[in-house]
Amino acid sequence: MDLFESPQLVAAPPQPLAARMRPRQLSEFVGQEHIVGPGKLLRRAIEADRITSLILYGPPGTGKTALAHIIAQATRAHVEQLNATAAGVAELREVIVRAKARVQADGRRTILFVDELHRFNKAQQDVLMPDVERGNPSLIGATTFNPFFAIVPALLSRSLVCELKALAATQIRLLLERALRDAERGLGAMAIRAEDAALDHLATVCDGDARRALNALEVAALTTPQGPDGAIVLTLAVAEESIQKKAVVYDKDGDAHYDTISAFIKSMRGSDPHATLYWLAKMLYAGEDPRFIARRLVICAAEDVGNADPQALVVATAAMHASEFVGLPECRIPLAQAAVYVACAPKSNAAYLGIERAMKDVEEGRTLEVPAHLQDASYKGAKQLGRGVGYRYAHDVPGHHVNQEYVPTSTIYYEPTDLGFEKTIKAWLKQLKRPEEKAQ
Repeated sequence: MDLFESPQLVAAPPQPLAARMRPRQLSEFVGQEHIVGPGKLLRRAIEADRITSLILYGPPGTGKTALAHIIAQATRAHVEQLNATAAGVAELREVIVRAKARVQADGRRTILFVDELHRFNKAQQDVLMPDVERGNPSLIGATTFNPFFAIVPALLSRSLVCELKALAATQIRLLLERALRDAERGLGAMAIRAEDAALDHLATVCDGDARRALNALEVAALTTPQGPDGAIVLTLAVAEESIQKKAVVYDKDGDAHYDTISAFIKSMRGSDPHATLYWLAKMLYAGEDPRFIARRLVICAAEDVGNADPQALVVATAAMHASEFVGLPECRIPLAQAAVYVACAPKSNAAYLGIERAMKDVEEGRTLEVPAHLQDASYKGAKQLGRGVGYRYAHDVPGHHVNQEYVPTSTIYYEPTDLGFEKTIKAWLKQLKRPEEKAQ
């Protein structure tokens, strides 16, 4: 028999520190007081063993799987576990068959925990619905994706959705200290002295991800040699080396993508260049496509700055072309320049509101005919049809303006503001409406 096939010689790999330190009961659970704090609905349901179908949604390392394990420890129901990345319809049907047999045999219901629930396609989610609706099995799904995007509405309506938040640095620090003290499951059996600055760094840079902080602590402890006194000293430098570059929570087709670009646009609209640069940096750091950022910049320049500073659209468009030309990482510079320009420019959405009003009139109202004097008269026989007859060429009169009908409606679509260059436009349009002009 090959050495690697010998069961007695193959040792099970040790669990990571984060898995070993997973809370076993609610009293050990840290954070998420808004759903499992004293008197909260989910806590009462766990303590009373009255768990119905539940979807736990939030960033990595916030306690979704930990909560599922706590429920499994507290409930009298049988618990089965699947990972949506590996399970298919056949596995789901087997679980449902076993759940039905179990309740018929001894009345014991089943809880099915599905990790990465968003990985199930619509057909797989539909398989669950009839039995989840009857309460056997009860579903506990964990997902990092917004369930209102990733889960079919019928399954959502049968489940309680609980959003978990990223843990605070103080809560992460508490978990790190607990792991350092715990001699049974943690690192308490090792002689470790961790500097406050090191723990603070891990608690901050992990971005609220307890799993990442604990894994970094374990790496630091296992790779740092003992000092002369036999102790392992975890300094700030060791902590920085252990956690390395952080992975920003940013799914390109999920919540973080849309929420961050929303914050970026609203910061430019709100004339805050500092916030604008932060959200731009976050997107670039997380690997967002700079072309997507540039497109949103161009739209914001036209929609929110508009004619209050027409140069904003020129700068944004130039930044878009420059980003295509130079690529990353240098394209961050023209993007930053354009984003700051748009953020600091005077704002007007008058042109945007104008086209919205006009589009609504076209869509909902009667389609207006082009006045005969504005119709194309460039072809032979056009004058016989009355095309272009009576049209006055603006450049033939002083001031290069002719007051004539250009559309058969008196509706006002564009109302310039008193901000930036649009103040000049407003004054010019007012001047064009002088009585002496109309008389021409």
